[in-house]
Amino acid sequence: MESVADDATVVLARHGETTWNRERRIQGWAPTSLTDAGREQARRLGGHLADSYDVDRLVASDLRRTRETARHVARCVDCPVDYDRGWRERSFGVYQGLSYEALFEGHPEFAVHKVGVEAARTEPEGGESLLAARERVLDAWARLVAGVPDGGTVAVVTHGGPLYVLLGHLRGQDLVTALTEHDQGNCAVSEVRLTDDGPVVVCDGDTGYRE
Repeated sequence: MESVADDATVVLARHGETTWNRERRIQGWAPTSLTDAGREQARRLGGHLADSYDVDRLVASDLRRTRETARHVARCVDCPVDYDRGWRERSFGVYQGLSYEALFEGHPEFAVHKVGVEAARTEPEGGESLLAARERVLDAWARLVAGVPDGGTVAVVTHGGPLYVLLGHLRGQDLVTALTEHDQGNCAVSEVRLTDDGPVVVCDGDTGYRE
C-alpha cells in the first residue's frame, strides 16, 4: 500500500480528442495533436476543474496531446504544469499508427481480451510490454502521492491506458479485468481520495460536466 496524505485528492483526466482517436488508431508515443473538438473538451475540462476543485498542482504526460490539453487546464486552474514521462501512454513501437482492428486481428499476441495475461508480457518491436508500462505508471503514481500534502489536490492529465491500469490497481483488479472493463472518454475525469486507509476511487470516468 502506498503511503498517502490524509484527506487529499487526485483528479485524473484523459487528454482531449485527436484525429487518431476518431480513426481508432494506436497512438502510443506518436506526436498527435488535438482536434478542434479536443481543444474545446480541454477548455471545458479546465473550467470544470477550476469550478469543482482547489487545484494545488498540475501534472501531465509529456506527449503532445497531453501537453496541449494541460495548457488549457493550466490557464483555468492557474497552476504551472509539471511534465512527467511516467504518465505516458504505452509505447507500441513499430505498430503505432495501425488501427486497433489491424493490430489485434493481425497480431493477436497483443490482444489481452483474447489471450489474457500472456499478451501483457509481449513486447512490441521498439516499444514496451504492457507489464512494463504498468510498472512505469504505478511508479509515477507512488511518486505523486508521496508529495501530496494533507488536504491538497493534484490534477493529472494522462492517457487511457495509464488510467485503466491505475484505476484497476486501486480497485484490486487483475490486469485483464482492468483493461477490459474500463472505458475513459476524452477529457473524462476520475477522482481518487487519499485517506489513512489508502486510496479510494470515488468517481470514475465522469463526463457529465460536458453535457
